[in-house]
Amino acid sequence: MSDNNNTLGVLLGTAVGVGLGVLFAPDKGSKTRQRIAEKANEAKDTLAAEAIHVKDSVSRTATDIRNNVSEALASQNQTLEQKLDTLVTDISYKADDVISTLENKLKVLKAKNKKLQTASK
Repeated sequence: MSDNNNTLGVLLGTAVGVGLGVLFAPDKGSKTRQRIAEKANEAKDTLAAEAIHVKDSVSRTATDIRNNVSEALASQNQTLEQKLDTLVTDISYKADDVISTLENKLKVLKAKNKKLQTASK
């Protein structure tokens, strides 16, 4: 925003200077027109330099933002992968527990079945 204010200030100053120059010009019209043209060229050059400065500033800011976003996404991705690994490990342990419990129940059921088969004979 400061760059815009500077640019606006340069343009406004140039316009006021040209206007005052025309009003208080002690020289001939051709000389005054030449001065106006010179001042307009100076203003154009100043404006072009300011535009380049603003462009460079915006470019640097965009690059900084892009880098910050990339770093944040990489960090989030790493955190997500860590959480996923932890979840898979936890699920694996729970699956092992479930399998062990089912195997124990199967043993108990086989024992009961064996008793029932022996009792029915």
